[in-house]
Amino acid sequence: MDWLFFGEISLAGLAMGGLYALIALGFVMIYKATRVINFAIGEIMMFAAYLFLAFAGGMELSAWIALPLAVIGGSILGGVIEKTMIRPMLGESPISVVMVTIGIASILVGLVEFIWTADPQLLPNFLPREPVFIGPLYLAPKIAYGFLIGSALLIIYLLYFRFSRGGVALRATASDQAAAYSMGINVRRVFNLAWVFGSLAASLAGVLVAATGGLSPQFGIIGLSVLVVVIVGGLDSILGALVAGVFIGWLETVAGAYLGGEYRMPATFVVLAVILVIRPYGLFGTHEIERV
Repeated sequence: MDWLFFGEISLAGLAMGGLYALIALGFVMIYKATRVINFAIGEIMMFAAYLFLAFAGGMELSAWIALPLAVIGGSILGGVIEKTMIRPMLGESPISVVMVTIGIASILVGLVEFIWTADPQLLPNFLPREPVFIGPLYLAPKIAYGFLIGSALLIIYLLYFRFSRGGVALRATASDQAAAYSMGINVRRVFNLAWVFGSLAASLAGVLVAATGGLSPQFGIIGLSVLVVVIVGGLDSILGALVAGVFIGWLETVAGAYLGGEYRMPATFVVLAVILVIRPYGLFGTHEIERV
């Protein structure tokens, strides 16, 4: 039945959208704290997925040991990038910093091709294989369990931002860096933490997405979808990242199922164009007014 097919496709799209939301959360976290648009977010998650492949496939570690190791590796990579490449750019023009992140993305792609070659890879299966049914609707187990793991991290992050001292420092720095300095907050440390936590979220999502669809050095292209998510939701809005991530994931999946895989990206860019015309700062983004 058509409604059954649409329901199953929608479920898969919403679950994938949850992983998009997790990646977008990492993107927004970095932007809110540091005002850096990180075009290397897709390549950081790709690198973490290859680390998982090395730990679980090459070293034959248990997948549930390899997963946290890969995620921690991706978060450390983000912290190192901030400290060695982004921090020296403080005070430079935004476009210069953006070009640095694009260069980092190219370096990571080249490094992955050098170590693991450019051939597509499959990650060792570590998610349960039991079929998942929600009423009469079937959901692929890899997508379902990936969504549950990603959602658990999302909830942990939101609780951390709301109740922990580190979360308060992140929110204070995102709101007003000068005021945060005056209150004794170590803003440079907060910048580094934003990159570490943002990269951690993206790394986990990267492993989960690669587990469902395979891995290659071009895997980082998913960063384009995430860029659409954060622009539609608002560059500085965590709520926007969550809402837009789920919607864009659903839209991509439905467009691919009914129109063909080649229409997945064009469908999202049509939405992006419409949002930019109606609300240039995103659905939930801050409308900043600059006085001249």
